Amino acid sequence: MRRHEVILTRLSASHAVGVGELAALFGVSHETIRRDLKLLAGRGVLAVVHGGAARREAVEPALARRAAENEAGKAAIARLALGLVQDGMVVLLDSGTTTLALAHALQGRQGLTVCTTSLPAASLLGPVPGLNVYLFGGEVDADEEATGGIDVMEALPRFRLDLAFLGGGGLGPDGEVTDYTRAGAELRGRMIAAAAEAWFLLDHSKFGRLTPVRIPGFWKARGIISDAALPGRAATALFRRGIEVRIAAGEAS
Repeated sequence: MRRHEVILTRLSASHAVGVGELAALFGVSHETIRRDLKLLAGRGVLAVVHGGAARREAVEPALARRAAENEAGKAAIARLALGLVQDGMVVLLDSGTTTLALAHALQGRQGLTVCTTSLPAASLLGPVPGLNVYLFGGEVDADEEATGGIDVMEALPRFRLDLAFLGGGGLGPDGEVTDYTRAGAELRGRMIAAAAEAWFLLDHSKFGRLTPVRIPGFWKARGIISDAALPGRAATALFRRGIEVRIAAGEAS
C-alpha cells in the first residue's frame, strides 16, 4: 500500500511521525492511521508510541561510522560538559562518539582521574601529563571500540566517581533514554548508580530514536546535555521527572 510506503519514508528521514500529521497528509481519519501504524508495527518495521510512531533501530552503527556525524554538535556538547569538571575529580567516560569528543576536551585539564570503557579515550588521554587514566578491563566490543560485561560492572563500585558522562542509543518521544542491548543498558544503569552525578551526552540525532532496551534508573541521572532543544513532549516529561536539560545552543548541524 502506497500509504505505508510514505509512512516508512517519512520515518527514515525524521525518526518519528505523528498521527495527526499523517492524517492531514493523506486526508484520512486518525483511526485509519492508527490501524496503519499497528499493522506496520506487527511487521516489526516501526514502534507505536503515544501520538504516533517511531523508527525501530535494533543495531547501532559502528563507532568509526558514527564518528564523522555531527562533529560540531558533539564538540559543543563536550565544551558544555567540560564546565562541570573540576580539578581533582574522578570522572567516568562511557563509550561513544560524544563522550569521545569530551575526552578530546579533557586533554587540556590536569589533576583528574579518568575512568573509561572507551579504548580510543584511554589511548588519547593515557599519555597526557597530569591525568591518571584507568581503562576498565572486560570483553572488547570491536564495533564500539570499548570494554563491557560483568568485569566492568564489578569494577565500578571500587572507584569514587564524582561525575559520569554517558552515551545512549536514543531519546524516545516521551523523554526515555534507551539502548540497543540489554548488556549495554544494564551497564549504563550501573554507571548512573555508581556516580555521585551522571549526565547523558546526546546529540540531536538521538531525538525520537526508539532503541529496544530501557536503561534501568535512567531518571536518576542529573541531566542531559545536547546540542539542540529537545522536542516538546520529551522536554516536558524530563522536567516532570526532575531531569535537567542543558543545551549548547546554536551548534546543531
